[in-house]
Amino acid sequence: MALADNTGCAKPSEDFPFPEIIELNVGGQVYITRHPTLVSVPGSLLWEMFTQKNVRSLARDSKGRFFVDRDGFLFRYILDYMRDQQLVLPDHFPERSRLQREAEYFMLPELVKMLAPKLSKQNSLGDDPCQSDPEELSPSADAARSLAPASSTLPSAAAGGPGNTVITGTGAAGPDARRAGFITIGYRGSYTLGRDSQTDAKFRRVARIMVCGKTALAKEVFGDTLNDSRDPDRPPERYSSRYYLKFNFLEQAFDKLADAGFHMVACNSTGTCAFAHDQTDDRIWTSYTEYVFYRE
Repeated sequence: MALADNTGCAKPSEDFPFPEIIELNVGGQVYITRHPTLVSVPGSLLWEMFTQKNVRSLARDSKGRFFVDRDGFLFRYILDYMRDQQLVLPDHFPERSRLQREAEYFMLPELVKMLAPKLSKQNSLGDDPCQSDPEELSPSADAARSLAPASSTLPSAAAGGPGNTVITGTGAAGPDARRAGFITIGYRGSYTLGRDSQTDAKFRRVARIMVCGKTALAKEVFGDTLNDSRDPDRPPERYSSRYYLKFNFLEQAFDKLADAGFHMVACNSTGTCAFAHDQTDDRIWTSYTEYVFYRE
């Protein structure tokens, strides 16, 4: 009854169709907020939805909550922005481009500007947008910088001096111009083994090969075969542990590392064993292995 009284006090007129407290179902996620929050940005989609007189035109779920068919996880940041028009994201937020798309859908132009690439680093701890933005806008910046020291050796190379750095037709600098660093390759594998150790083990293929290291080095070695969709906004000089490869052959990854001048310096592996079924003695062995590569 107390809530009903408060709602009645909040009505600007007798025919005001919305209560003070509103329940939303956004993509299956339930949110409870105040009506003034939803209409805090004039002209936005939520403002248009919750200032109209015809409430019946709004979709509802089976429990009567207002339904919005959008990403329920990302809506939490939309709602936070509606409260005070400020954007606060976790460090190294991986869904920035998707959140920008949600901001466009909800017609929040100021939030869209905050999420634009040139401003994307202001919310990441320790990132400097002035240094990282030019490299992100121009992927060839790293290559141009690495070519500079090699190009200075061209006059002596033309003279036939031994040991000079030669620039290949692909535009990549020679070994002396490549930067040093570490790259870690990790994968998880499993196989089933029956009670009779003489029977063939049922191996399962490697599901995914993870790549950890500096963004610039990982992209130099693996190129288009590197999947960076889980961490797309990482600057070239930053490190990431969220990359993985688009193929499932360890030897192919090793070949690419060897071609780039990397050598394996360490490896480690952990394993666990569990029964596959209560009725059988078949066991599932699961292991996680990492290989550390280094280039001087």
